[in-house]
Amino acid sequence: MAIASDRVDVTSAATTAGDLISAAALFHGMSDPSRLAILQHLTLGEHRVRDLTDHLGLAQSTVSAHLACLRDCGLVTSRPQGRASMFSLNNEPELMSLLSAAEVLLATSGNRVALCPNFGVGATESLPPEQLRAHPDSDAP
Repeated sequence: MAIASDRVDVTSAATTAGDLISAAALFHGMSDPSRLAILQHLTLGEHRVRDLTDHLGLAQSTVSAHLACLRDCGLVTSRPQGRASMFSLNNEPELMSLLSAAEVLLATSGNRVALCPNFGVGATESLPPEQLRAHPDSDAP
């Protein structure tokens, strides 16, 4: 994925567009606070759905649905253990690196993303790009 490179070759727009779509899908997969809480909890090791419901205070159906999303995104894996499934992080070092980088970015930006009128705290709509609003104090029209 070329989104982090300082030397992105703009002549390979088709490849870059595909990379950006994949990157957006990855971030969308992690865009729910409950999914992030599940990922964070799985950093402690394998857990069953029941363990996660107990630890996170979420309904079993909610945890199962989020785990299915995370598994479909390739972020978690499961293995059978008796009648239950044990869930763990997939590609843990890379995922931990990404989550750590996000924590640093949030800290250095003062969590300003929470003020974003499109995606921040209190934003409930999913707007098409042409309807996205600018920050009130931004220089954008």
